[in-house]
Amino acid sequence: MIQSSNGKIYGELNIPDTESPIPLVILSHGFGGNLLGNQDYAAYFFSQGFATYNFDFCGGGFGSKSDGTMLDMSVLTEADDLNAIIDFFKDDARFSEICLWGASQGGFVSAYVASQRPQDVAKVILEFPAIVLQDDAKARANADGSFPETSRVMGVAISRKYNEDAVSFDFYDLIGAYTGPVLILHGDKDPIVPLRYSQRAAEVFPNAELIVMPGQGHGFMGKARTEAMGKETDFFRK
Repeated sequence: MIQSSNGKIYGELNIPDTESPIPLVILSHGFGGNLLGNQDYAAYFFSQGFATYNFDFCGGGFGSKSDGTMLDMSVLTEADDLNAIIDFFKDDARFSEICLWGASQGGFVSAYVASQRPQDVAKVILEFPAIVLQDDAKARANADGSFPETSRVMGVAISRKYNEDAVSFDFYDLIGAYTGPVLILHGDKDPIVPLRYSQRAAEVFPNAELIVMPGQGHGFMGKARTEAMGKETDFFRK
């Protein structure tokens, strides 16, 4: 458990049996999810010699073991959680550097946090980052620009705060502050986050590579998922 301003964060830390300082990969799940969706990635990175911290955002999704509910959650509360985790581990002598891995909304949050503290984040991997969420939130606004007390996203109730926080900044205005290496992977058949959002992000980040995953949607399946893990491990090793 790690304490954040939103409550207690549940996560699973795995460290290979080695005496040398090694990179720590922090894995952030998407909207409505939990750490189970990233477990195969965490296990693969661990098998390749990386330490991993796979966790549930506070109020981040169904089956979460962290505090809070989804009505408490926004991209900025999740950023607070990720910042608390980085603060917890950044001076730990067991780790040579901190790397961020995030999928969907977890990718959005990972990129946001990296842009706020680039000195603490060595490398970033984003899988189909949900940059579209800002435009989606704007579309939920009332005629006067305010937001309803609750809205529904993919059948899930979210609060006014979720929408207000989502539109309180421009993602593309911020991410250029992160000059470290970034790898973005995005399916060309993604029905939730159009590929163009990641294409623009790859242009705005000073040091980014975009890998388009043919035939893949919002999440990689089968052989493509295994291929993604391999490409990402190679990136972390560079």
